[in-house]
Amino acid sequence: MVNAVELGSIDYSDAENLDAQKYLTFLLPGKTYAVSIMKVKEIIEYDRVVDVPMMPDFICGAINLRGRVIPIIDLSVRLGGQASEIAKRTCIIVVDVALGTRVMKVGLVADAVSKVVDFRQDQIDEAPSFNGNINTDYIEGMGKTEDGFIIILNIDTLLNMEDMKQFAEINFEEGDAEAGFAEDTDAGEAE
Repeated sequence: MVNAVELGSIDYSDAENLDAQKYLTFLLPGKTYAVSIMKVKEIIEYDRVVDVPMMPDFICGAINLRGRVIPIIDLSVRLGGQASEIAKRTCIIVVDVALGTRVMKVGLVADAVSKVVDFRQDQIDEAPSFNGNINTDYIEGMGKTEDGFIIILNIDTLLNMEDMKQFAEINFEEGDAEAGFAEDTDAGEAE
């Protein structure tokens, strides 16, 4: 059954924001990025990350999140920067990433979460082409703000590659204590 919205309950005085989409903004060294709020499942405090051998340098390892093994990606490294320094405000943004027909939860290390912003379609420019010399497939668009641009990341494109498929092939199941996560299971068993 579809839930209907009563037309009288919509505030048309702010009609310009009716077509706005919400994005979570976060900080990486010296820059602000954004990702669609529809991809974000939760934001958690940075905690112990277990190293997984033979992974690409941008995969920090994995955590146990309520009995599920979640790979942790250092977005700064993935975007060609230096490894993130863990500080008081460092957090993990848990997102859903499409890997073919499968959806995988992935944690993204961020220096800090900033805020949720609304961008109307006319406030988002296409990714610059750089004459085809630089791959910008991972950029969904450039959100225009009063202070400049915020790069809106296409998480599915940024992380949907052989390296992530390699992690997915490990095929951890819920409650997989053999992966070295048994001691973390006290942090909320129910999902």
